[in-house]
Amino acid sequence: MTFQLVIPLPFETKLKKLPASVQEAAKKTLRLLAENPRHPSLKTHKVIQAIGEFGGDVFEAYVTKKYRLTWEYGPDQGMIALRNIDNHDECLKKA
Repeated sequence: MTFQLVIPLPFETKLKKLPASVQEAAKKTLRLLAENPRHPSLKTHKVIQAIGEFGGDVFEAYVTKKYRLTWEYGPDQGMIALRNIDNHDECLKKA
């Protein structure tokens, strides 16, 4: 099953401010995320004590060794809403 990615304006704005190499890595991450959120190279795992806007869990996925993005399932079935993209520590502060 391929998921539809919901990309809010704040996520898109942050993405455009990242270095070009990170933006390229993020494109690959987003493609893999849409195809299979549990793809091994994403190293997807649940963010502890974070609740998504739609009442479910929040997940973290690797973009690079330093950069991560957070996401959640929703708002509807077959959709993934992107939440944040940043270096690891900053990304999780706003998970």
